[in-house]
Amino acid sequence: MAQKSDGLYVVFTGAPGCGKGTQARILKEKTGVVHLSTGEMLREYAEKDTALGRDLKAALERGEFATDEMIIEMVKSRIAEPDCKKGFILDGFPRTLPQAEVLDKLLATQDVKLNCVLEIQVPDEIIMERILGRYSCMTCGAGYHDKFLKPKVYGVCDVCGGTEFSRRQDDNQTTVHNRLVNYRLLTYPTIPFFEKKGLLKTVDGTGSIEAVSKKIHEILLGDLIEK
Repeated sequence: MAQKSDGLYVVFTGAPGCGKGTQARILKEKTGVVHLSTGEMLREYAEKDTALGRDLKAALERGEFATDEMIIEMVKSRIAEPDCKKGFILDGFPRTLPQAEVLDKLLATQDVKLNCVLEIQVPDEIIMERILGRYSCMTCGAGYHDKFLKPKVYGVCDVCGGTEFSRRQDDNQTTVHNRLVNYRLLTYPTIPFFEKKGLLKTVDGTGSIEAVSKKIHEILLGDLIEK
């Protein structure tokens, strides 16, 4: 299976709150490659007033995952769109071993090979602090944190000047605990799967956003990002 020379295909993985979404967005800014956050896609779907949407919303609020079938079909459809032809950065998929196996087969049919799978490692206590302190601007969606990323002016969004903020309903201690348990049971088995294929790269995610980004940059560079 030949790797396409003109694309960048990366998977970010790790426990909830490890920073994979933030780092995926930074990588998108550096490379111009589309960032596919399955979490954001699922939350958008969960807001639809359908039986499935309501069930999905309830599951997310309990810290549970959507079914493999739902996620696989959603991702399969998304990566077939034109903006993914030059590559993509997957964030939050695959979350289970069956999803990882399906992704491997799907990419093989498209003559695509992942460049690497980046696992961001962060201890549970730091993850809990990160998740419980995060919030976002209700106008533009810019993200902030009570401790690590405050607006320059208290109560005013740096990006759009908005003054109304919100926290995700599922960002509470019980739900975060459930999400961490689910991660170990369901997602962690994908780590040895990718390691066996020689794709896995691990990154210490306990430093600053900039420091972690630099480590990722070093892993993916030299000529790959500079193209």
